[in-house]
Amino acid sequence: MARSLGLAAYRALVRREPAQIDVPQIPRPAGELVWIHVGEPANLLAVQDLALRLINVRPDLTVLLTLPEDEGVGTPPPARSDAALIQISVPSEHPASVKAFLDQWVPDTCIWVWGGLRPNLMIETAQRRHPMFLIDADVRGFDKPRDRWLPDLTRQLVTQFTAAFARSAEGYKRLIQMGVPSQKAEQTSPLLAGGQVLPCADSDLTEMSAVMRGRPAWFATEVMANEVSTVLAAHKQALRLSHRLLLILHPKASDDLDQIAEQAAERDLTTIRWDDGQFPDDTTQLMISTDAVDRGLFYRVAPVSFLGTTLFPGEGGCDPLEAAALGSAILYGPKVRHFMPSYSRLATAGAARIVNDAGALSTAVSRLIAPDQAATMAHAGWDVISQGAALTDKVIDMVQNALDLELSRP
Repeated sequence: MARSLGLAAYRALVRREPAQIDVPQIPRPAGELVWIHVGEPANLLAVQDLALRLINVRPDLTVLLTLPEDEGVGTPPPARSDAALIQISVPSEHPASVKAFLDQWVPDTCIWVWGGLRPNLMIETAQRRHPMFLIDADVRGFDKPRDRWLPDLTRQLVTQFTAAFARSAEGYKRLIQMGVPSQKAEQTSPLLAGGQVLPCADSDLTEMSAVMRGRPAWFATEVMANEVSTVLAAHKQALRLSHRLLLILHPKASDDLDQIAEQAAERDLTTIRWDDGQFPDDTTQLMISTDAVDRGLFYRVAPVSFLGTTLFPGEGGCDPLEAAALGSAILYGPKVRHFMPSYSRLATAGAARIVNDAGALSTAVSRLIAPDQAATMAHAGWDVISQGAALTDKVIDMVQNALDLELSRP
């Protein structure tokens, strides 16, 4: 491969810095591995969503996400709780660090998101014949001082991609100007999170629907201990207008169960525990479930959901797109810093409403259990999670084809 003056100068510069070789905390999992570099950490939620989609459609696939440490974007959202999704910092550009990283993870293919190119890492990856794709490219991803000072180096890097997708007309034009062949470049929609469709046992849904018989219900999930009193007070108020209303409550911590039951008893709420195999009857006002696996069931049963970890500072919220993907109208508190982009999209579309206290929560629940109100919000939520679906599907197909090609190599 021809070496430009820019690359030679860059490599001489980074060799002066000490190598930072992290000792891997976990070994490389067996099977296929897709490496995604998150050049724009502010869009991590969308990348995590893409990674989970890949994992769901490709058996035994692991996805490795790398994030830069020097972008000044603050604390990123937490890693998702999926054993097949690994999230770490990108290695330094020192050749020894790059070599150690690629020797450790041996990716079958690589997706580079947005920009923020890292010359040594990218060229070493290309030399090892790991297919690379650029998605969600944006002009801001190529505006670092190095990109402007060393245009030949940037041109050499972008031409390593098998395909390059830009999120805008300006991004597409920039790719062409940097030397990406037009047959490899394409303008697409931006990369947006679309939410995961949580699973549900058909038998549980059939049985629960038969028990409910059209009874109004709302679901409060990921509820923190300090949010329980607000949720129960809101339910008690809502019962005055709809005496058959059922609250399904899922606490964030399972060891809060006894305290929740005590608070419910103090409010004279008739309570059962789903984990004990109990189903609600016409007198049940509160059903508590501690198993997170059943959230997919309850989002389907309840047309309205309150998302906890949002009323008070500390946790930073939970993913609202899971509820939107299953047709539930969304209520949430003001503390959602980790998932702010998703909540903003849903609120702007009319699929989610913010509440601050028990009174506001009770009023919102009472209004939204009306089928037409909940259906309007659910439809708006579906529109939101459908945005960007074409790009996600395109990337998934592209990655699957690349992995299949790697498997077919002798």
